[in-house]
Parts: sequence; C-alpha cells; structure tokens
Amino acid sequence: MKVPISWLKKYVPVDLPPRELAHRLTMSGNEVGEVDEIGQSWDRDKVVIGYVLKVEPHPNADRLQLPTVDIGNGETATVVCGAPNVAEGQKIAFAKEGARLFSPRSGTVEELKAAKIRGVESAGMVCSVLELGMGEDHTGILVLADDAPVGTPLVDYMGDAVLDVEVTPNRPDCLSILGIAHEVAALTGATVTEPDLSYEVVGESIDAQASVEIEDPELCSRYTATLIKDIKIGDSPRWMQDALVKSGQRPINNIVDITNYVMLEYGQPLHAFDFGKVKGNKIIIRTARPGERHVTLDGVNRKLEPPMLVIADVSDPVGMAGVMGGSNTEIDETTNAVLLESANFSPTNTRRTRNALGVSTEASYRFERGIRAELAPLALRRATQLMVELAGGKAAPGIIDVYPGEKPAPVVKISRRRIRQVLGVDYSLAKIEEVLISLGFVPGKQPEGLIDMMESFEGGAIPEREESLWMETPYWRSDINLEEDIIEELARIIGYDSIPTSMLAAPIPHNTPDPKREMRERVKDQLAASGMYEATSYSLVNIDMLSRVDALDEDKPPVRISNPMSADFEYLRTSLRGSVLTTLAYNRRSSQGEGIRIFEVGKVFLAKDEAKERELPDEREILIGVLSGPRFPTSWTAPQGELGLFDAKGVLEGLFRSLGVQVDFERFTEDAVLESSRTARLVCNGSLVGVVGEVNLDVLGRFGLDGSVVAMFEMDLESLRQASPAVQRKYQGTTRFPESYRDLALIAAADTTSAQIETIINRHNMVVRSVPFDVYSGKGVPEGKKSIAFRLVFQSDRDTLTSEQVDKFQGDILRQLERELGVELRG
Repeated sequence: MKVPISWLKKYVPVDLPPRELAHRLTMSGNEVGEVDEIGQSWDRDKVVIGYVLKVEPHPNADRLQLPTVDIGNGETATVVCGAPNVAEGQKIAFAKEGARLFSPRSGTVEELKAAKIRGVESAGMVCSVLELGMGEDHTGILVLADDAPVGTPLVDYMGDAVLDVEVTPNRPDCLSILGIAHEVAALTGATVTEPDLSYEVVGESIDAQASVEIEDPELCSRYTATLIKDIKIGDSPRWMQDALVKSGQRPINNIVDITNYVMLEYGQPLHAFDFGKVKGNKIIIRTARPGERHVTLDGVNRKLEPPMLVIADVSDPVGMAGVMGGSNTEIDETTNAVLLESANFSPTNTRRTRNALGVSTEASYRFERGIRAELAPLALRRATQLMVELAGGKAAPGIIDVYPGEKPAPVVKISRRRIRQVLGVDYSLAKIEEVLISLGFVPGKQPEGLIDMMESFEGGAIPEREESLWMETPYWRSDINLEEDIIEELARIIGYDSIPTSMLAAPIPHNTPDPKREMRERVKDQLAASGMYEATSYSLVNIDMLSRVDALDEDKPPVRISNPMSADFEYLRTSLRGSVLTTLAYNRRSSQGEGIRIFEVGKVFLAKDEAKERELPDEREILIGVLSGPRFPTSWTAPQGELGLFDAKGVLEGLFRSLGVQVDFERFTEDAVLESSRTARLVCNGSLVGVVGEVNLDVLGRFGLDGSVVAMFEMDLESLRQASPAVQRKYQGTTRFPESYRDLALIAAADTTSAQIETIINRHNMVVRSVPFDVYSGKGVPEGKKSIAFRLVFQSDRDTLTSEQVDKFQGDILRQLERELGVELRG
C-alpha cells in the first residue's frame, strides 16, 4: 500500500520526518518496506514550474512541436516537445539543461543535455511523470494546476514522500489512507479528521428509480447504492490525479478516478454502473448459472460457474462481484447517470472466483481479506459527494442499503489480570482506555451474565469487573475478536521496547527424562557422524508409492485422510521405504559420480486390529537408511567399488557400539523388497528390531534405479530401545602392555553363523576383540561344512602375555567351541 504523506496530512497532522514516521509504523507492526521521497533528485534551480506562452509546429517534423515556456524571472525557453497534450496556457514542469531526469531509453537517471532535434536547438524539456520519477505514464506531459506559481522550484510545489507499507493479511484496514491515519494518530497522539460526507440531493428518491435484491446473503452480507444523474465525463482534477499517481494508480476519467480514490481513502472497493445500461433498473446479486458467460472490463469473455457471485440486472450479469465490472455497463463518454455500488462480499468466495478466473484486482485483494460491512455506506456517501462536486452530478435523495447480514458491533473485554499474564506488565485502566480510544475504540456496554450473578451473591462489585473494560471495536477493524487481540494493540502502540525485561519468576523446571527422544537424537548424531545425510519426507503418500514397496495389507489398509491436498498426499504412510527410495532416485539423477548415503527417522501409521471407525492408528518411529553409488570418489589413490550390504552393516555396527547395545546379524530370507541371499535381520536380546540388505532388482526398477546397487537398513527404534539393556558406562583406562594376535581357521557346520562363534570367542576375559576375515567352502572342506577364519586379539592389563599363556587361552576357546557348536580347528 503506497501512502503519500501529502494525502495522509489531509486527515492527521504529520510533523515527523518521513523516515522517522516509517520507523514508528514499522515498530508498531506495520512494516514500511521503502520510503520514496519524490523530488529528492530534482535540482531546485533546474526543475521549475513553467507557463506555456505559445505552441508552434516543428518546421521539419509533423509529430513534434515547439512550445515557448515562461520559466520565471523574465526568462523564456523554446524547446522541442513530442507530447500530444501540450497546449498554450498550461502550467507545466520544466527541466533546464543540466537537470538530472529518468531516461526511458536507458532506464537510468541521466543529465539533460542540449541537443539539435530535426534541425532545431532544444536546451530543456517539458516533463512527463515518467521523467520526473513519479509514475510510468509518458504518453503526455504533466499538466499542473492553475494555481502553480511560475518559476517556483518544482520540489517546493510537488515534493512529497510515499511510504510503501507492507500490509499483513489480517489488517485490511491498513489498505487505506484513513486506516494508516488512525495508526499514525495513535502513535503520535494526534486526532484523525475524517472527510465530510454531506452532499446536496435533488429530484425523486432513489427507491422510486432503482431496486436491489440479494439472493444469497451468505455471499453478499451488505449492498448499498446511490444514483447520480446529469454527470459530465471528463478529467479528474489535478490534485486527485496526483494522489492516484503517487499511490500507483493510473488516472482514467473523473468517475473512475473517484471510485479508485475513495477505495484508497477508505479501503472499500466501489463500482460505477452506467445506469442507462442496467436493464429493468434493478440490481440482483446472485450466483452464476452453469455455463453462463460474461465479458468483463478487460474485454475477456469469461465462462462462469456456481458458486461464483455475479451482479446482474433482470436479464444478464453486469459484473463479477468483488472482482471486476462488466463491459456491458461500462462508463463511457455517453454516460449521464451512474448507479454507484458499495458492497460487502464473502472473502472465501471472492478468492475462489478470482482463482478460477485467473484475474486479481485491487477490489478482490481487499475483499479477500475480510473488510467490515460498516465501511460500505461511508465510502458510498464519500464517492457520491465527490461525483456531485467534481462531475456536476445530481444525487437522488436517500441510499439503497440492503443488509441481511447485519450484526451488532463486536464488544471485547480486556482485563488487567490477563494483560499481566500475557505481557508481564501492569497498565492502569486509564492508560488502557487512553490507548484504545486513540485507536478508535469506544467504551462498550458490559454484557449481562455470570459476573452479574456473582455480584448479586457478593452484595457488591467483584474485582473482575473493577479491573476490566469492555470496548467496542472501530468500524474499520475486522481483526479484533479476542481479548488477546486488544492486548496486542496495547503492546504495539505503547511499544514493545517499553516492556521491561525481567528474569523468570518461577524456578526452572527439572529435567524430565525422555528416553524415546534421547534414543532418536543419539541415533541421528551417530549416523551423521558416519557420513550419512538426514532426509525428511511427507507423512502423506499415494497408494502407488506404498504398492511399489509391497507395503499394502488387504486386511489392514492404510488410513486415508478425509480432505487430501492432492492425490499425491492422500494416505498416511505404512512404510518409509518408498519415501527414501524416491529421495534416492531424485538425488541419483543429479549426482552420478558420488556415493549417496541417506537416512530418515520418521513415523509410520499402522491400522489397529479390528479398529473402530475414526480410531487413530498406531504410530511407530522407524529408522531407515540407504547407501548407493561409488564407495569413494574417482581417484588414482582410492580403490574402486560400489556401496553395498557390508557398508550398511558397518554403519550399523558403529551405531550399535555408540549406543552400547549388542545386536546380532542373522540370515533372513522373508523380506519381499530385499535380495534373499544378501539380507540379514537384526536381533537384540532375542527380539527382532530391524533388517539390513540389498534391494532387489524388481523394486529398483519401479523407482528408476535400474543398474544400481542399493543397500537398505530399517529399524523400529522403540523395539530397539525396549530390547536394549540399561547401559551403564564406566571408565576403562588403556593398558601399557602389548596385544597378541592369533589367526584361527575353524571348521563349522554350514548353518552355523559367524555371530554364534564370535559370541563364544568374546566371552573369554583375555580376548579384547575378534573379527572374521575369511569364509570358504569347497575342496578340502567336508561336505555340509565351511571354513571360517577369525583373528583373535589377546591383551592383559597386568603384564605382557607369553606364548604359553596365549596357547592356553586359545585351547580354552577351542574346547568351548567344540562343546557348544561342534566347531573344530581346521587341520
């Protein structure tokens, strides 16, 4: 919203410098994004007011003219001018040689230089608003009012500042000059003077000449209208054109300019119909009929559908309610009677209509934000007054005011107790009332109810009434509904910076352990430390994504939400696998030469057994990760290879070590998404907590990952937490004695896992670690058997181990292996 200071001063005294005023408005919640100081670049001696003495044709160009201009102090100048509207007797803005003006050709500010144009010397310029930096129009020169003093620096006559206020969606009142004026008055202690709305009426009453019918009060809560006859179409006065141009509007004619001017003044959109083109002299506000067509003011023939709201006469639409008027009742040179509309339309329906038609207007922008219906008759009277005054119109007595949605003005309670709770400060009732009155609130009537009943029992006023005020909201404010809204008004007008900083009055609460959260955060930190990147995906998916990872169960289908944003976000996910593979595929398209390591911690939603209607599903927190691509970037120093199952296993082993839990990897063949020969389940204390493996080729093809090797791991974090014993960490110092190594090749049954063997080896108190490094079956190994090689590391914290001691320890381990698993030393 562009707010010229000169226009603002018509309603409220403004003595502050523009930038100081902008700062105060910003600190009160109405951010001023830019302050455009008009005339700041105009040289006082080189850009002045001139008077056109005569206009002669250019001897060598039909489209050019030679105006001779009086620029004061007895000085005249003849220049070349191509504007079609330059005429003798005009007051204009004249730039002398050396003035700095905006150049349409270069798009920058340049110094004006003397030039010979088609053989005629020209040392100066008669300026348009474009060259002066006041607007975009350069079809003609800027014509000043007749009272403009010749020779006066233009900056003294037209200099101004325009505040560009970035209005928030909840403050449609600030989309008006008067709305900003009320804000300025509250901040400076000044008083707002609103326009006089009186005008002379003549002739027959409007009720005898026109009528209005609202068919759908839900979409149009109020419709007001006046009738002005004998108007004369022409240009609006210079002061109105200047105000519109500075506010970003293009002047058109006096009738259209008046509707735009009052819209900017009050924030209430208006529309003027050529009354002679309204059939039946009746306005009907109704929903569009299916397939109905209407040509709007922009010349587009639009197809309408319910529940679009139209303004119609007895036969056809004459306008789109709240969006744009129709070409069939457009004001033109032949118009002599105007039916002026000022109404209030549904914000929701206006937005939907605007989106459906693909058009946005100043009117729809305001209606969408929910302006108050009380603005309609005020803006109507103001525009009618201006049409009588500036267009020579004759207003019919009375106004049409159809108000089916009439409601009493909202009255909101404010109490000192609630202010103390919200802001932590205590304002007196007198201070509260003073601030609210400065914003336009007025004391309201206290509603009868519970407090009256309590006082009848107490025999007198209770503190709640004595410490409270009831205030009626201003007619222009639609955002005040709750006590907290008024508290916000107090804070921003008194000043957020005036609220004292204080320490917490209550003691800091004790830490409440949250094992689930602690587990989740430790898992995330460890995976990030191992080189993986966290991803986050939507909890809502489509049915196709779930089917691609075989996550559909006919007996327990996924939960469908009742109001999905789109078909892609229709169901609560039952698995994270589809989400993480989709993320991997997206990243793989943009990164072919690097390994991708992604994990996500999120919830899945599983329907309960025999779930009742509308019963919420079980939510489980799942960890999932994928690794794919080259293990190392291409380099002559690094070995080549693809990330796979054992890379994922290594990541998990590091995670389990950091958590202090023992998880075994056991062969697993029952996962439809993973390759049966390269899959293991994760078992902790006998409980299944997850799975790790490589994704099979069919599933990879469904996600466009053909030809890739993708390792995946998945864990239920709650199952892992419950299966994990309470880990008590204790300090263990390093020993100064050396380690001893032994490599053992063991013969074991084919179904014996390395984890079973490793568990027995690690039970020995002198073994600090063991690791399998080779598996072999075939020639030299009995049928049904396999050879597994382990490296055992022995170490004592008391002395250096001898060979004899290590031999004894090794023998103890071999006997234990043979007794429990039938494992023997390979000969």
